[in-house]
Amino acid sequence: MKSLTPREIVAELDRYVVGQKKAKRAVAIALRNRWRRRKVDPSLRDEIAPKNIIMIGPTGVGKTEIARRLARLAGAPFVKVEASKYTEVGYVGRDVESMIRDLVEIGIKLVRDEELEKVKARAATQAEEKLLDLLAPVIASERAKSVGFLAPASGTGEGVQPAATPREDLRRELRAGRLDDRMVEMDVSEAPQIPMMQMFGPQGMEEMGINLGEMLGNLPGPFGKKTRRKKLRVPEARALLEQEEAGRMVDMERVKADGLARAEESGIVFIDEIDKVAGRQGGGQGGPDVSREGVQRDLLPIVEGSTVATKHGQVKTDHILFVAAGAFHVAKPSDLIPELQGRFPIRVELEPLRQEDFVRILREPQNSLIKQYTALLATEGIELSFADEAIDEIARIAQLVNDRTENIGARRLHTVMERLLDEVSFEASELPQGHPIRVDAAYVRQRLEDVVQDEDLSKYIL
Repeated sequence: MKSLTPREIVAELDRYVVGQKKAKRAVAIALRNRWRRRKVDPSLRDEIAPKNIIMIGPTGVGKTEIARRLARLAGAPFVKVEASKYTEVGYVGRDVESMIRDLVEIGIKLVRDEELEKVKARAATQAEEKLLDLLAPVIASERAKSVGFLAPASGTGEGVQPAATPREDLRRELRAGRLDDRMVEMDVSEAPQIPMMQMFGPQGMEEMGINLGEMLGNLPGPFGKKTRRKKLRVPEARALLEQEEAGRMVDMERVKADGLARAEESGIVFIDEIDKVAGRQGGGQGGPDVSREGVQRDLLPIVEGSTVATKHGQVKTDHILFVAAGAFHVAKPSDLIPELQGRFPIRVELEPLRQEDFVRILREPQNSLIKQYTALLATEGIELSFADEAIDEIARIAQLVNDRTENIGARRLHTVMERLLDEVSFEASELPQGHPIRVDAAYVRQRLEDVVQDEDLSKYIL
Protein backbone atom coordinates (compact mmCIF):
# COMPACT_ATOMS: atom_id res chain seq x y z
CA MET A 1 0.00 0.00 0.00
CA LYS A 2 1.31 3.41 -0.98
CA SER A 3 2.10 5.57 2.06
CA LEU A 4 0.34 8.72 0.84
CA THR A 5 -0.58 11.35 3.39
CA PRO A 6 -4.21 12.52 3.53
CA ARG A 7 -3.21 15.81 1.88
CA GLU A 8 -1.48 13.92 -0.95
CA ILE A 9 -4.52 11.67 -1.38
CA VAL A 10 -6.81 14.71 -1.69
CA ALA A 11 -4.39 16.27 -4.20
CA GLU A 12 -4.50 13.09 -6.31
CA LEU A 13 -8.30 12.99 -6.19
CA ASP A 14 -8.39 16.66 -7.22
CA ARG A 15 -6.83 15.65 -10.54
CA TYR A 16 -9.99 13.75 -11.48
CA VAL A 17 -12.87 15.00 -9.30
CA VAL A 18 -13.87 18.65 -8.99
CA GLY A 19 -14.95 20.00 -5.59
CA GLN A 20 -16.42 17.77 -2.85
CA LYS A 21 -13.70 18.58 -0.30
CA LYS A 22 -15.58 16.98 2.63
CA ALA A 23 -15.94 13.63 0.85
CA LYS A 24 -12.32 13.66 -0.27
CA ARG A 25 -11.12 14.39 3.27
CA ALA A 26 -13.24 11.54 4.67
CA VAL A 27 -11.95 8.91 2.22
CA ALA A 28 -8.37 10.21 2.54
CA ILE A 29 -8.50 9.70 6.31
CA ALA A 30 -10.02 6.23 5.85
CA LEU A 31 -7.24 5.21 3.45
CA ARG A 32 -4.49 6.63 5.66
CA ASN A 33 -5.94 4.79 8.66
CA ARG A 34 -5.38 1.53 6.78
CA TRP A 35 -1.69 2.38 6.44
CA ARG A 36 -1.58 3.35 10.13
CA ARG A 37 -3.25 0.08 11.14
CA ARG A 38 -0.47 -1.90 9.49
CA LYS A 39 2.06 -0.09 11.67
CA VAL A 40 0.19 -0.86 14.89
CA ASP A 41 1.34 -3.65 17.21
CA PRO A 42 -0.11 -7.02 16.00
CA SER A 43 -1.85 -7.57 19.35
CA LEU A 44 -4.05 -4.52 18.69
CA ARG A 45 -4.17 -4.60 14.88
CA ASP A 46 -7.08 -7.03 14.59
CA GLU A 47 -9.18 -4.91 16.93
CA ILE A 48 -9.02 -1.83 14.68
CA ALA A 49 -11.92 -1.93 12.23
CA PRO A 50 -12.32 0.44 9.26
CA LYS A 51 -14.76 3.32 9.65
CA ASN A 52 -17.28 2.79 6.86
CA ILE A 53 -18.66 5.81 5.02
CA ILE A 54 -22.07 6.86 3.68
CA MET A 55 -21.98 9.47 0.90
CA ILE A 56 -25.19 11.45 0.57
CA GLY A 57 -25.74 13.46 -2.57
CA PRO A 58 -27.61 13.65 -5.89
CA THR A 59 -26.56 11.62 -8.91
CA GLY A 60 -23.62 12.76 -11.00
CA VAL A 61 -21.71 14.69 -8.32
CA GLY A 62 -18.74 12.31 -8.07
CA LYS A 63 -19.59 9.69 -5.42
CA THR A 64 -18.60 6.67 -7.50
CA GLU A 65 -15.60 8.39 -9.05
CA ILE A 66 -14.14 9.28 -5.65
CA ALA A 67 -14.37 5.66 -4.46
CA ARG A 68 -12.98 4.25 -7.72
CA ARG A 69 -10.01 6.64 -7.79
CA LEU A 70 -9.34 5.93 -4.13
CA ALA A 71 -9.04 2.20 -4.87
CA ARG A 72 -6.64 2.87 -7.74
CA LEU A 73 -4.48 5.04 -5.51
CA ALA A 74 -4.26 2.26 -2.95
CA GLY A 75 -3.75 -0.51 -5.53
CA ALA A 76 -6.67 -2.19 -3.77
CA PRO A 77 -9.37 -4.54 -5.07
CA PHE A 78 -12.51 -2.51 -5.76
CA VAL A 79 -16.02 -3.64 -6.61
CA LYS A 80 -19.10 -1.49 -7.22
CA VAL A 81 -22.52 -2.98 -6.63
CA GLU A 82 -26.08 -1.68 -6.55
CA ALA A 83 -27.98 -2.43 -3.37
CA SER A 84 -31.23 -2.56 -5.32
CA LYS A 85 -30.26 -5.73 -7.20
CA TYR A 86 -29.92 -7.74 -3.99
CA THR A 87 -32.92 -9.33 -2.36
CA GLU A 88 -33.41 -11.08 0.90
CA VAL A 89 -33.03 -14.85 1.00
CA GLY A 90 -36.03 -16.56 -0.58
CA TYR A 91 -36.64 -13.92 -3.25
CA VAL A 92 -35.28 -14.08 -6.78
CA GLY A 93 -32.09 -12.05 -7.00
CA ARG A 94 -28.39 -12.09 -6.18
CA ASP A 95 -27.03 -13.25 -2.87
CA VAL A 96 -25.32 -10.39 -0.97
CA GLU A 97 -22.24 -12.58 -0.45
CA SER A 98 -21.60 -12.46 -4.20
CA MET A 99 -20.07 -8.98 -3.76
CA ILE A 100 -17.30 -10.51 -1.64
CA ARG A 101 -16.73 -13.28 -4.20
CA ASP A 102 -16.42 -10.64 -6.90
CA LEU A 103 -13.96 -8.71 -4.72
CA VAL A 104 -11.80 -11.82 -4.26
CA GLU A 105 -11.71 -12.45 -8.02
CA ILE A 106 -10.59 -8.85 -8.59
CA GLY A 107 -7.96 -9.16 -5.85
CA ILE A 108 -6.52 -12.32 -7.43
CA LYS A 109 -6.50 -10.67 -10.85
CA LEU A 110 -4.63 -7.66 -9.43
CA VAL A 111 -1.95 -9.86 -7.88
CA ARG A 112 -1.72 -12.04 -10.99
CA ASP A 113 -1.25 -9.00 -13.23
CA GLU A 114 1.52 -7.73 -10.95
CA GLU A 115 3.29 -11.12 -10.99
CA LEU A 116 2.95 -11.39 -14.77
CA GLU A 117 4.50 -7.94 -15.11
CA LYS A 118 7.50 -9.08 -13.03
CA VAL A 119 8.20 -12.09 -15.29
CA LYS A 120 7.28 -10.33 -18.53
CA ALA A 121 10.88 -9.86 -19.70
CA ARG A 122 11.89 -13.45 -18.92
CA ALA A 123 8.72 -14.80 -20.54
CA ALA A 124 9.42 -12.76 -23.68
CA THR A 125 12.95 -14.20 -23.90
CA GLN A 126 11.72 -17.77 -23.50
CA ALA A 127 8.93 -17.21 -26.03
CA GLU A 128 11.42 -15.82 -28.54
CA GLU A 129 13.55 -18.96 -28.27
CA LYS A 130 10.54 -21.21 -28.85
CA LEU A 131 9.43 -19.06 -31.76
CA LEU A 132 12.89 -19.35 -33.33
CA ASP A 133 12.65 -23.13 -32.97
CA LEU A 134 9.36 -23.03 -34.87
CA LEU A 135 10.64 -20.63 -37.54
CA ALA A 136 14.01 -22.24 -38.27
CA PRO A 137 12.74 -25.25 -40.27
CA VAL A 138 10.19 -23.08 -42.11
CA ILE A 139 12.81 -20.55 -43.21
CA ALA A 140 15.32 -23.29 -44.08
CA SER A 141 12.72 -25.04 -46.24
CA GLU A 142 11.74 -21.84 -48.05
CA ARG A 143 15.34 -20.92 -48.76
CA ALA A 144 16.08 -24.43 -49.96
CA LYS A 145 13.30 -24.11 -52.53
CA SER A 146 14.48 -20.65 -53.60
CA VAL A 147 17.94 -21.97 -54.61
CA GLY A 148 16.45 -24.83 -56.61
CA PHE A 149 17.15 -27.64 -54.19
CA LEU A 150 16.09 -31.02 -55.69
CA ALA A 151 15.97 -34.40 -54.01
CA PRO A 152 18.20 -37.17 -55.50
CA ALA A 153 16.50 -38.87 -58.49
CA SER A 154 16.61 -42.72 -58.85
CA GLY A 155 19.71 -42.98 -56.70
CA THR A 156 21.98 -40.95 -58.98
CA GLY A 157 23.36 -37.59 -58.03
CA GLU A 158 22.86 -35.81 -54.77
CA GLY A 159 20.81 -32.76 -53.92
CA VAL A 160 22.65 -29.78 -52.57
CA GLN A 161 21.30 -28.70 -49.18
CA PRO A 162 22.03 -25.01 -48.53
CA ALA A 163 23.61 -24.04 -45.23
CA ALA A 164 21.13 -23.46 -42.46
CA THR A 165 20.39 -19.87 -41.55
CA PRO A 166 22.38 -18.92 -38.42
CA ARG A 167 20.12 -18.53 -35.40
CA GLU A 168 21.35 -15.01 -34.60
CA ASP A 169 20.58 -13.83 -38.14
CA LEU A 170 17.09 -15.25 -37.78
CA ARG A 171 16.74 -13.52 -34.39
CA ARG A 172 17.69 -10.15 -35.93
CA GLU A 173 15.11 -10.59 -38.68
CA LEU A 174 12.46 -11.55 -36.14
CA ARG A 175 13.16 -8.52 -33.93
CA ALA A 176 13.17 -6.21 -36.95
CA GLY A 177 9.67 -7.40 -37.84
CA ARG A 178 10.65 -8.81 -41.23
CA LEU A 179 9.13 -12.19 -40.35
CA ASP A 180 5.75 -10.91 -39.12
CA ASP A 181 3.94 -12.18 -42.22
CA ARG A 182 5.24 -15.74 -41.80
CA MET A 183 3.01 -18.55 -40.58
CA VAL A 184 4.07 -21.08 -37.95
CA GLU A 185 2.33 -24.23 -36.77
CA MET A 186 1.99 -24.86 -33.06
CA ASP A 187 -0.17 -26.62 -30.46
CA VAL A 188 -2.86 -24.39 -28.96
CA SER A 189 -4.75 -25.26 -25.77
CA GLU A 190 -8.52 -25.16 -25.91
CA ALA A 191 -10.88 -24.59 -23.03
CA PRO A 192 -12.83 -27.65 -21.97
CA GLN A 193 -16.31 -27.91 -23.45
CA ILE A 194 -18.70 -27.62 -20.53
CA PRO A 195 -22.39 -28.39 -21.07
CA MET A 196 -24.78 -25.57 -20.27
CA MET A 197 -26.61 -26.20 -17.03
CA GLN A 198 -27.99 -24.41 -14.00
CA MET A 199 -27.97 -25.95 -10.59
CA PHE A 200 -28.58 -25.09 -6.95
CA GLY A 201 -31.25 -22.49 -7.66
CA PRO A 202 -31.06 -19.07 -9.32
CA GLN A 203 -27.57 -18.29 -8.05
CA GLY A 204 -26.03 -21.15 -10.04
CA MET A 205 -22.88 -23.12 -9.27
CA GLU A 206 -20.59 -20.08 -9.29
CA GLU A 207 -22.47 -18.63 -6.34
CA MET A 208 -21.91 -21.90 -4.50
CA GLY A 209 -18.15 -21.50 -4.91
CA ILE A 210 -17.84 -24.36 -7.40
CA ASN A 211 -15.93 -23.95 -10.66
CA LEU A 212 -17.08 -26.69 -13.00
CA GLY A 213 -14.44 -25.75 -15.57
CA GLU A 214 -11.62 -26.41 -13.12
CA MET A 215 -13.22 -29.67 -11.99
CA LEU A 216 -13.59 -31.07 -15.51
CA GLY A 217 -10.52 -29.47 -17.07
CA ASN A 218 -8.08 -32.01 -15.67
CA LEU A 219 -10.19 -35.06 -16.51
CA PRO A 220 -9.57 -37.26 -19.54
CA GLY A 221 -12.27 -37.61 -22.16
CA PRO A 222 -14.50 -35.08 -23.93
CA PHE A 223 -14.55 -32.62 -21.00
CA GLY A 224 -10.78 -32.49 -20.42
CA LYS A 225 -8.31 -29.93 -21.72
CA LYS A 226 -7.44 -30.35 -25.38
CA THR A 227 -4.76 -29.04 -27.70
CA ARG A 228 -4.94 -28.79 -31.44
CA ARG A 229 -2.48 -27.93 -34.13
CA LYS A 230 -3.04 -24.47 -35.52
CA LYS A 231 -1.33 -22.15 -37.99
CA LEU A 232 -0.72 -18.64 -36.69
CA ARG A 233 1.08 -15.54 -37.86
CA VAL A 234 4.30 -14.76 -36.03
CA PRO A 235 2.91 -11.87 -33.89
CA GLU A 236 -0.04 -14.01 -32.75
CA ALA A 237 2.23 -16.97 -32.01
CA ARG A 238 4.62 -14.75 -30.05
CA ALA A 239 1.79 -13.34 -27.89
CA LEU A 240 0.46 -16.84 -27.21
CA LEU A 241 3.90 -18.20 -26.34
CA GLU A 242 4.63 -15.26 -24.02
CA GLN A 243 1.31 -15.84 -22.26
CA GLU A 244 2.05 -19.55 -21.82
CA GLU A 245 5.60 -18.95 -20.58
CA ALA A 246 4.49 -16.26 -18.12
CA GLY A 247 1.74 -18.56 -16.85
CA ARG A 248 4.33 -21.27 -16.12
CA MET A 249 6.55 -18.85 -14.21
CA VAL A 250 3.77 -17.56 -11.92
CA ASP A 251 2.88 -19.60 -8.85
CA MET A 252 -0.92 -19.49 -8.97
CA GLU A 253 -1.34 -20.97 -5.50
CA ARG A 254 0.66 -18.09 -4.02
CA VAL A 255 -1.22 -15.63 -6.25
CA LYS A 256 -4.57 -16.90 -4.92
CA ALA A 257 -3.36 -16.69 -1.32
CA ASP A 258 -2.05 -13.14 -1.82
CA GLY A 259 -5.26 -12.16 -3.64
CA LEU A 260 -7.37 -13.41 -0.77
CA ALA A 261 -5.21 -11.52 1.73
CA ARG A 262 -5.39 -8.33 -0.32
CA ALA A 263 -9.18 -8.54 -0.57
CA GLU A 264 -9.40 -9.03 3.21
CA GLU A 265 -6.91 -6.34 4.22
CA SER A 266 -7.38 -3.60 1.60
CA GLY A 267 -10.55 -4.38 -0.37
CA ILE A 268 -13.09 -1.60 -0.98
CA VAL A 269 -16.77 -2.35 -1.66
CA PHE A 270 -18.86 0.53 -3.02
CA ILE A 271 -22.58 -0.05 -2.39
CA ASP A 272 -24.55 2.36 -4.58
CA GLU A 273 -28.25 3.14 -4.32
CA ILE A 274 -28.33 2.26 -0.63
CA ASP A 275 -31.29 4.63 -0.29
CA LYS A 276 -33.36 2.32 -2.55
CA VAL A 277 -33.43 -0.33 0.19
CA ALA A 278 -33.94 2.17 3.03
CA GLY A 279 -37.29 1.72 4.71
CA ARG A 280 -38.72 -0.50 7.39
CA GLN A 281 -41.58 -2.93 7.38
CA GLY A 282 -44.77 -1.85 8.96
CA GLY A 283 -47.94 0.04 8.15
CA GLY A 284 -49.28 -2.87 6.12
CA GLN A 285 -46.77 -2.41 3.33
CA GLY A 286 -46.45 -5.30 0.92
CA GLY A 287 -45.25 -6.08 -2.57
CA PRO A 288 -41.70 -5.00 -3.45
CA ASP A 289 -41.32 -3.12 -0.15
CA VAL A 290 -41.44 -6.33 1.83
CA SER A 291 -37.84 -7.18 0.94
CA ARG A 292 -36.23 -3.81 1.73
CA GLU A 293 -35.53 -4.47 5.38
CA GLY A 294 -34.61 -8.04 4.46
CA VAL A 295 -31.86 -6.76 2.15
CA GLN A 296 -30.52 -4.55 4.94
CA ARG A 297 -30.49 -7.48 7.36
CA ASP A 298 -28.64 -9.62 4.81
CA LEU A 299 -26.11 -6.81 4.26
CA LEU A 300 -25.58 -6.35 7.98
CA PRO A 301 -23.38 -9.42 8.72
CA ILE A 302 -21.23 -8.73 5.66
CA VAL A 303 -20.59 -5.12 6.72
CA GLU A 304 -20.35 -6.04 10.40
CA GLY A 305 -17.73 -8.71 9.81
CA SER A 306 -18.30 -12.33 8.85
CA THR A 307 -16.65 -15.18 6.95
CA VAL A 308 -17.69 -15.79 3.35
CA ALA A 309 -16.96 -19.03 1.51
CA THR A 310 -15.49 -18.60 -1.97
CA LYS A 311 -14.04 -21.13 -4.39
CA HIS A 312 -10.56 -19.88 -3.42
CA GLY A 313 -11.03 -20.16 0.33
CA GLN A 314 -12.61 -18.44 3.32
CA VAL A 315 -12.63 -14.64 3.37
CA LYS A 316 -13.16 -12.49 6.46
CA THR A 317 -14.93 -9.18 5.85
CA ASP A 318 -13.90 -7.54 9.15
CA HIS A 319 -11.34 -5.20 7.57
CA ILE A 320 -12.94 -4.53 4.18
CA LEU A 321 -13.85 -0.85 3.75
CA PHE A 322 -17.50 -0.35 2.77
CA VAL A 323 -18.53 2.92 1.14
CA ALA A 324 -22.28 3.32 0.66
CA ALA A 325 -23.88 6.04 -1.42
CA GLY A 326 -27.33 7.28 -2.25
CA ALA A 327 -29.26 10.37 -3.26
CA PHE A 328 -31.70 10.04 -0.31
CA HIS A 329 -34.29 12.25 -2.02
CA VAL A 330 -37.21 10.30 -0.56
CA ALA A 331 -35.68 8.14 2.14
CA LYS A 332 -33.27 9.36 4.83
CA PRO A 333 -30.21 7.66 6.33
CA SER A 334 -32.25 7.34 9.52
CA ASP A 335 -34.67 5.07 7.61
CA LEU A 336 -31.98 2.37 7.54
CA ILE A 337 -32.24 -0.19 10.33
CA PRO A 338 -30.31 1.01 13.41
CA GLU A 339 -27.81 -1.86 13.27
CA LEU A 340 -26.80 -0.95 9.71
CA GLN A 341 -26.64 2.75 10.52
CA GLY A 342 -24.17 1.95 13.27
CA ARG A 343 -21.85 0.21 10.83
CA PHE A 344 -21.51 3.41 8.77
CA PRO A 345 -20.31 5.93 11.36
CA ILE A 346 -18.99 8.51 8.87
CA ARG A 347 -21.57 10.44 6.86
CA VAL A 348 -20.57 12.92 4.21
CA GLU A 349 -22.93 15.16 2.26
CA LEU A 350 -21.85 15.97 -1.28
CA GLU A 351 -22.84 19.31 -2.73
CA PRO A 352 -24.87 19.71 -5.94
CA LEU A 353 -22.80 20.95 -8.88
CA ARG A 354 -23.16 24.53 -10.08
CA GLN A 355 -22.33 26.19 -13.39
CA GLU A 356 -18.81 27.15 -12.28
CA ASP A 357 -18.23 23.52 -11.30
CA PHE A 358 -19.20 22.40 -14.81
CA VAL A 359 -16.64 24.83 -16.25
CA ARG A 360 -13.92 23.33 -14.04
CA ILE A 361 -15.04 19.77 -14.89
CA LEU A 362 -14.67 20.55 -18.59
CA ARG A 363 -11.24 22.14 -18.18
CA GLU A 364 -9.28 20.74 -15.25
CA PRO A 365 -9.41 16.92 -14.82
CA GLN A 366 -6.84 14.82 -16.65
CA ASN A 367 -9.69 12.85 -18.23
CA SER A 368 -11.95 15.82 -18.99
CA LEU A 369 -14.52 15.47 -21.77
CA ILE A 370 -12.85 18.16 -23.85
CA LYS A 371 -9.53 16.27 -23.75
CA GLN A 372 -11.33 13.05 -24.63
CA TYR A 373 -13.14 14.46 -27.68
CA THR A 374 -10.01 16.30 -28.84
CA ALA A 375 -8.02 13.05 -28.69
CA LEU A 376 -10.76 11.04 -30.41
CA LEU A 377 -11.04 13.43 -33.37
CA ALA A 378 -7.26 13.75 -33.58
CA THR A 379 -7.22 10.11 -34.71
CA GLU A 380 -9.04 11.32 -37.86
CA GLY A 381 -6.57 14.18 -38.33
CA ILE A 382 -9.03 16.82 -37.04
CA GLU A 383 -7.60 19.65 -34.89
CA LEU A 384 -10.45 20.35 -32.48
CA SER A 385 -10.19 23.33 -30.12
CA PHE A 386 -12.57 25.13 -27.75
CA ALA A 387 -12.71 28.83 -26.98
CA ASP A 388 -13.07 29.81 -23.31
CA GLU A 389 -16.46 31.38 -23.95
CA ALA A 390 -17.61 28.12 -25.61
CA ILE A 391 -16.80 26.18 -22.44
CA ASP A 392 -18.71 28.75 -20.39
CA GLU A 393 -21.69 28.41 -22.74
CA ILE A 394 -21.67 24.59 -22.55
CA ALA A 395 -21.65 24.80 -18.75
CA ARG A 396 -24.51 27.33 -18.81
CA ILE A 397 -26.66 25.11 -21.02
CA ALA A 398 -25.93 21.99 -18.94
CA GLN A 399 -26.95 23.84 -15.77
CA LEU A 400 -30.08 25.22 -17.44
CA VAL A 401 -31.25 21.80 -18.61
CA ASN A 402 -30.54 20.28 -15.18
CA ASP A 403 -32.66 22.98 -13.56
CA ARG A 404 -35.53 22.57 -16.03
CA THR A 405 -35.74 18.79 -16.18
CA GLU A 406 -33.98 16.26 -13.95
CA ASN A 407 -30.74 17.20 -12.20
CA ILE A 408 -28.30 14.45 -13.19
CA GLY A 409 -25.18 16.42 -12.29
CA ALA A 410 -22.05 16.13 -14.41
CA ARG A 411 -23.59 13.34 -16.49
CA ARG A 412 -25.54 16.08 -18.28
CA LEU A 413 -22.26 17.22 -19.82
CA HIS A 414 -21.99 13.90 -21.68
CA THR A 415 -25.35 14.38 -23.42
CA VAL A 416 -24.67 18.07 -24.15
CA MET A 417 -21.20 17.39 -25.63
CA GLU A 418 -22.47 14.48 -27.71
CA ARG A 419 -25.26 16.64 -29.14
CA LEU A 420 -22.84 19.53 -29.73
CA LEU A 421 -20.28 17.47 -31.67
CA ASP A 422 -22.70 15.12 -33.40
CA GLU A 423 -22.17 16.65 -36.87
CA VAL A 424 -18.38 16.90 -36.51
CA SER A 425 -18.09 13.30 -35.30
CA PHE A 426 -20.16 12.05 -38.26
CA GLU A 427 -18.22 13.96 -40.93
CA ALA A 428 -14.71 13.77 -39.43
CA SER A 429 -13.59 10.83 -41.59
CA GLU A 430 -14.47 12.76 -44.77
CA LEU A 431 -12.64 15.98 -43.87
CA PRO A 432 -9.04 16.65 -45.02
CA GLN A 433 -6.12 15.79 -42.71
CA GLY A 434 -5.15 18.62 -40.39
CA HIS A 435 -8.54 20.31 -40.78
CA PRO A 436 -9.02 22.78 -37.87
CA ILE A 437 -12.37 23.09 -36.11
CA ARG A 438 -12.77 25.92 -33.62
CA VAL A 439 -15.77 25.68 -31.28
CA ASP A 440 -16.86 29.11 -30.04
CA ALA A 441 -19.90 30.38 -28.14
CA ALA A 442 -21.84 31.12 -31.33
CA TYR A 443 -21.31 27.53 -32.55
CA VAL A 444 -22.54 26.16 -29.20
CA ARG A 445 -25.67 28.31 -29.30
CA GLN A 446 -26.34 27.39 -32.93
CA ARG A 447 -26.16 23.66 -32.21
CA LEU A 448 -27.99 23.61 -28.85
CA GLU A 449 -30.20 26.66 -28.46
CA ASP A 450 -33.18 25.23 -30.37
CA VAL A 451 -33.23 22.13 -28.16
CA VAL A 452 -32.79 24.14 -24.97
CA GLN A 453 -35.60 26.55 -25.86
CA ASP A 454 -38.03 23.73 -26.56
CA GLU A 455 -38.51 22.42 -23.05
CA ASP A 456 -40.47 19.33 -24.14
CA LEU A 457 -37.80 18.40 -26.69
CA SER A 458 -34.96 18.85 -24.21
CA LYS A 459 -36.54 16.25 -21.93
CA TYR A 460 -35.97 13.61 -24.57
CA ILE A 461 -32.72 14.77 -26.21
CA LEU A 462 -30.74 16.40 -23.39
